Amino acid sequence: MISPGRLLYLLWHKPRAELRQCLADGGPFEQWQTWRGRVAMERAAASLPAAASAGGPPLEIYLLTGRRFWYQTAFCLWSFARHAGRGLAPVILDDGSLTEENRAQLRRLFPATRFCGKPEQEARLHAVLPAGRFPRLHDRWRHYPHIRKLTGPHLGAAGWKLVLDSDLLFFRRPRFILDWLAAPGRPLHAVDIATAYGYATELLNRVAGAPLTARVNVGLTGLNSGELDWERIEHWCDRLIGEAGTHYYLEQALVAMLTAGRPCAIAPEADYVTLPRPPEADECRAVMHHYVAGSKLWYFRHNWRRVLARPVSA
Repeated sequence: MISPGRLLYLLWHKPRAELRQCLADGGPFEQWQTWRGRVAMERAAASLPAAASAGGPPLEIYLLTGRRFWYQTAFCLWSFARHAGRGLAPVILDDGSLTEENRAQLRRLFPATRFCGKPEQEARLHAVLPAGRFPRLHDRWRHYPHIRKLTGPHLGAAGWKLVLDSDLLFFRRPRFILDWLAAPGRPLHAVDIATAYGYATELLNRVAGAPLTARVNVGLTGLNSGELDWERIEHWCDRLIGEAGTHYYLEQALVAMLTAGRPCAIAPEADYVTLPRPPEADECRAVMHHYVAGSKLWYFRHNWRRVLARPVSA
């Protein structure tokens, strides 16, 4: 039986949200055009040539993905490897929905791919963070998949890890990232178009005990697993959620808190662009685009095609 709250969501809130999104996207025809581009992108991912392995040992990169996003993961990694001139050993954090066909496609492109399934991630969560001591992190792991971009790579691990979002495309040699991977001495993050942490600045600064840097974006994140204090992260989650509730941007807020007051390697904003807009969205002169929010139109309709046509950078 459907609860009254669920019924209200289905009959009122969901249709209103879909209507607002439709209007923001330019109407049904524009949405259809973007959908066609997405379908074509997924089809193209299945025929990408295997990435060449050259230039030293393969680079380890972490991504969280699933059945709905595997082809975006494929394009992200393939475009990175192509312009980096390096082989990759991706570690794919499966959200539990990847099919064997999805895995086979990613493994075809990158034979050194390692998959970390949802049961393996959950077992590590219970082993390292017992539910009785870390109730907030367990709750977020179950109900907020973004937190797995922290727990998946870093729980019970040591050393520096680079974590990418799947909705990135690379158009030129990513020297900044390659230099960091060669000598990762400090945390790395990208720059957002605006500060988006979901919680009031005063609350975040008070809980973190230091002023947060503005506009931290976690589409590109490098952290040292051994430096993460999970007791402190649990405390932060408990304080933020207890005072202001849950929020979609919690993961981004936590990374901003982890890097507060620390010297960081910050991806140059002009070359590592979050939410590309025209003319950059059409010209693709930057090293990387992160296709959030309204930039999905260029991502699905045009720019994955431009990745295929773009010559390899020097």
